[in-house]
Amino acid sequence: MLDLKNLEAFVWIARLGGFRAAAGRLNTTQPAISARIAQLEKELGVQLFNRGTRRVTLTLKGMELLDHAERMLTLQAELVHAVAESTTLRGLIRLGVAETIVHTWLSRLIERLHNRFPLVSLEIEVDTSIHLRNGLLAHDLDIAFMLGPVAEPDMRNEALSSYPMAWVASPSLDLPSGRLGLADLARYPVITFSRQTKPSVAIQQMFKRPGLPPLRFYGNSSLASIVRMTLDGIGISAIPPAVIERELAEGLLRLIPAEDPLPDLDFTICHPVDSDNPLVPIVADMALEIVRGQRHGAPTDKRRLSQTIQNENLTDRTDA
Repeated sequence: MLDLKNLEAFVWIARLGGFRAAAGRLNTTQPAISARIAQLEKELGVQLFNRGTRRVTLTLKGMELLDHAERMLTLQAELVHAVAESTTLRGLIRLGVAETIVHTWLSRLIERLHNRFPLVSLEIEVDTSIHLRNGLLAHDLDIAFMLGPVAEPDMRNEALSSYPMAWVASPSLDLPSGRLGLADLARYPVITFSRQTKPSVAIQQMFKRPGLPPLRFYGNSSLASIVRMTLDGIGISAIPPAVIERELAEGLLRLIPAEDPLPDLDFTICHPVDSDNPLVPIVADMALEIVRGQRHGAPTDKRRLSQTIQNENLTDRTDA
């Protein structure tokens, strides 16, 4: 019988292109990985890798083995997922998360995962969706909640949640009454996500219409920093109201009725199709359960946002 640890080492060398990279992925040493491959090649009686080049490549026999090995590891992951007791399951899940998720329901996912699988370790990387995508493709992450999908054939994508965006400002900012057009908004710095992200690109395109003044754009990779700058009255921000519910309720920030709608933030669960980590489908299912529970237990974000903006419009008409 072939040792599954040896097959696991073989698969990760093939995926990452080197013994050292595979050792880092499997949290072991390069000599240990080399020993596993030597044993596997001895058992099969064939050479699996061409070692003469800088990047290790598969021999013809290695290519034949790869598909079988990946299927065996996937089957092992499915078996563990189906049979193993949650209180005894061990392992590590490397989770990539967009910051909007951190400010909404991530803590509930962590709490639920800890209660069900107390021996499972969790590494969380909070970053922009661009960097999370790169982490998935490099196999540095097991699963990500991000602005997707990731348009790669070896990636699985599943719709997760959608958050509307809105224009937000401090009440201390001297804004015109009524619904604001792009010309009104362009009088102030626009504070939002980093320049290369999907929502920022869409916002920059909005302000390229003829006759509008140049946009003062303050891109920021930190959502907490965007909120802080907005509270300080530096400019108008474009963010999801779901992440500033407390500030809105306390009157520290207000939604700005605008003529031009902002794009929604559509989040996706993304992970490699060939993932052999049994925790990946578990985390994906938990995330979906939490999001669906939010939808059934309270008004949707879009409906709540619509109601709030209607209230803002009524206030503006009264003040006028």
